[in-house]
Parts: sequence; structure tokens; C-alpha cells
Amino acid sequence: MAKPEGADKGSFDLDKFRKLLQLMEKHGVTEANLQKDGESWKVRRGPKQVTVAPEATVAPPVAAAPVAAAAAATPPPAAEAPAAPAGITIDAPTVGTFYSSPTPEDPVFVNVGSTVQPDTTICIIEAMKVFNQIPAEKSGRIVEVLVANGDPVEFGQPLFRIEPA
Repeated sequence: MAKPEGADKGSFDLDKFRKLLQLMEKHGVTEANLQKDGESWKVRRGPKQVTVAPEATVAPPVAAAPVAAAAAATPPPAAEAPAAPAGITIDAPTVGTFYSSPTPEDPVFVNVGSTVQPDTTICIIEAMKVFNQIPAEKSGRIVEVLVANGDPVEFGQPLFRIEPA
């Protein structure tokens, strides 16, 4: 970045530096190297340290952990683990984007309470612009939808919880 006219050779523009840091934070940039008219800036941000020019190093601020979080991390002695949800899951057979209906204007394939058979289409998973209709492959009643429309899904990720027939 160019120095303002009349600037001392050993100083730099703090306003420009602050703007650079704000842009890096806003866009998730962790390192920037800038050179212009003989001036060179190298800025890194992250958990270890922020380096500003070869001579100056500035440690990033460290946030103190809240005391309440430490107390909450220890469960009370009488606490029990939550019971596993009843039913079985229908899992994603592929990676992709989950769609609950054929088009945004159409009704969803299944809702909570819907009865499904192994050949019932329950959703669509889009992978690489290919829309795959996903059958239930199990019989039962839908008791929970575990994924929102448009969410990315992974192979084997539970999509629906059903109560077997």
C-alpha cells in the first residue's frame, strides 16, 4: 500500500492497516502479502500469532473461558444419559443435497405420520446434477424427519426415523 505524502519512512498508515484487518476478518482470509512502491506488508492472522512486517509481531487477543462453562461441563452426580430414540432410521444411500419434494411447488413425499412401504419414494438426493429418487426400503410409519429441505447429506446419515410395521 502506498504511503501518504509526507509520511515518515519508518511509519505506516494505521487506518489502512485497520481496514486490511477488517477485510481479512470479513472474508476469512488468514494471510495477506502486499507490495507497492517499495513498501511491503505481510499479515497473518490465526490462533498462534499475527505477524506485521518482518520486524513487528503482535500477539492476538486471547478470550478467557467463562467460568460458568467449566461448571456446566461437569454433569450432576444423579444425571442419567438420555434414552435412545425409539424406532429405526432410513439412512442416505449417497452423498448429496436432500430434497423433500420433486419441486419447490409440489407437496413433500412424506410427512411425520405417513406410512411407507419399501418401494415408497421418501425424498430426492441430488448428486452432481443427478436427482435420485430414494425409496424407503423399509415398512413403517414416519415418526421424525431428521434433515431439512436443501441440507447437504453424507453417506449413511439418518434421514428419517420410522416405527417399523
